[in-house]
Amino acid sequence: MLCGELTGLRALTDADIEIFETELLADAPTRVRATGRPWVPVAPGAADSPYRQAQDRAAVVRFSVVELATGDLAGEAVMSGIDLHNRHAEIGLVLRPACRGRHLGTDVVRVLCHYGFSVRGLHRIQITTLADNHPMIAAAVRAGFVPEGTAREAAWIDGVFADGVTLSLLAGEWSPAGR
Repeated sequence: MLCGELTGLRALTDADIEIFETELLADAPTRVRATGRPWVPVAPGAADSPYRQAQDRAAVVRFSVVELATGDLAGEAVMSGIDLHNRHAEIGLVLRPACRGRHLGTDVVRVLCHYGFSVRGLHRIQITTLADNHPMIAAAVRAGFVPEGTAREAAWIDGVFADGVTLSLLAGEWSPAGR
């Protein structure tokens, strides 16, 4: 397990997947905002669950987030679009509703940066989120990410266009001691 101050990242288990399918796939407003895709109901255990589909582990790595103080499953974290030639990737996370608002997200971002920079040898890590996703933006900035720009009306969310923002962190800007 990769550990931060508050959270740890480990492999997904079947028990984690069942919880994610029950809590996160059913959370339509959060799911739509996290994926930028229309919400489609998926029954727990269904073959079309995004948690049960095989992915190219060279390009996507999924983690379960564990709160270290309690050992409880706190959410999921992902590193996607891993490009080893250009040495960059994108990260994201979703916390279970009961775990939101406790600054776990900042710690998860820091642990993902450790994984990306120290373990995978990346040069650049990016976060793309909706402009009104203030918790994710705040977590990224606390972890050292720099806002790069706004993609105006780039996402169709619940019947309206929403702006997206991109933040990034370069290996030379990252402080392993700050994790």
